[in-house]
Amino acid sequence: MIKFRISVILFLLCASVSLHAQVKLPSIFTDNMVLQQQAAVPVWGWAKQGSTVTVTTSWDAKSYSVKADAAGRWKVLVNTPVAGGPYELGISDGSPVRLTNVMVGEVWLCTGQSNMEMPLKGFKGQPILGSNDAILKSKNPNIRVYTVPRSSQTTPQENSKPSPWKVAGPEAVANFSATGYFFGRLLNEMLGVPVGLINVSYGGSTIEAWMDPEVLKPFREIKIPAKNDSIKVVNRTPTTLFNGMLHPVIGYGIKGCIWYQGESNYERPDQYEELFPAMVKKWRALWGTGDFPFYYMQIAPFNYSQLPPYNYGGKFNSAYLRDAQRKSVAKIPNSAMAVTLDIGEENCIHPAHKEEGGKRLALLALAKTYGLKGFAFASPDYESMSVAGNIATIKFQNAGLGLSSYGKELVNFEIAGANKTFYPAKAVINGSSVALSSPMVKDPVAVRYAFKDFVVGDLFSTEGLPVPSFRTDEW
Repeated sequence: MIKFRISVILFLLCASVSLHAQVKLPSIFTDNMVLQQQAAVPVWGWAKQGSTVTVTTSWDAKSYSVKADAAGRWKVLVNTPVAGGPYELGISDGSPVRLTNVMVGEVWLCTGQSNMEMPLKGFKGQPILGSNDAILKSKNPNIRVYTVPRSSQTTPQENSKPSPWKVAGPEAVANFSATGYFFGRLLNEMLGVPVGLINVSYGGSTIEAWMDPEVLKPFREIKIPAKNDSIKVVNRTPTTLFNGMLHPVIGYGIKGCIWYQGESNYERPDQYEELFPAMVKKWRALWGTGDFPFYYMQIAPFNYSQLPPYNYGGKFNSAYLRDAQRKSVAKIPNSAMAVTLDIGEENCIHPAHKEEGGKRLALLALAKTYGLKGFAFASPDYESMSVAGNIATIKFQNAGLGLSSYGKELVNFEIAGANKTFYPAKAVINGSSVALSSPMVKDPVAVRYAFKDFVVGDLFSTEGLPVPSFRTDEW
């Protein structure tokens, strides 16, 4: 009975201390979080002006001290060990705060619009294949998930709305990004270390909503809202999601980023080709950790003309946006693109094959970031075109074992002459090349593959990774 009373008194004292603590942490620092391994990770927050804040790490019993500035802000860099845990993190300015069940491992940012936001349980009437089984078997103390709540703001926010880190299990992952979860699950399986996933996404968002004012200034056609402007469209107003959702977590220790966005910019492919690399460059500059890995999903084929404002033809063909994404790999250092050309759906913008997408992103990370070998990870892509008589030959990179159509006739190639009129082409695979011809084109000038709003890709690497849609022309 005496021990029970002492326990109650200690609990009440700790609760009282916690309630009156001056030190405050950003929403992303909670119990169950994951810190990036073998790195100097920032820990920051707010305290009384001029007060000394001490951060103590249980893995090595080290303490780091810093004084809060005139605005009460403070930040320290904490050295993390190799992957492991659980650990504790203590933060105190005289009144301690303790974070428990903290893991150290690999942390990835998962960003974009609805195809990244789409939860593992699916949307209403829009299923994800195999999701219920994946949810059922999701219990794993070495996978942790965190979702930044939706917020659209005209000025950069210092903190996001409250949201806890959650340990993987049915209730936690059912509402978490399916693409992000499948990506992280494969990383955890293959690397054998804890994985933390931070979901910062908003359905229907444009890329410019995720960009800060400074990087958007050269794009004079994009109107940047003033501080007191009303936000008429919360997910498509330039800078507002960057301000409300991304800015509060910038600097949190991450290994890299995965991105699934572009559907809301499909009608502006030329502009996207400039915006996308500019956004990534600025994000990396703001994190200040160099060119961290940036892997992204090529948007899946879909019949966009069925959506308001029902645009059709010309550059409204979403293949132009897919091609802009394909060409962005060369413009963004340490990047790569996962391809979904074979798993799009004509009448649903949210493909049900989320596991394939997440796995393809994970293959890129496992090979390019973590150095695993012995498996295919990159889709074949257009390398060059040569012409001999009436035959155009397309050579592909990333096709060491050659190409395959799985025994089916290739029907997605088109060929054109100087008149810029495309005709269906007869296609013959020859190792890592495809020879193309048409009786309607005597002197080939350009080739396009799967260059339609909705299409089902039919050309793959021997290992099964789909070739992206592409064009050799700039028409």
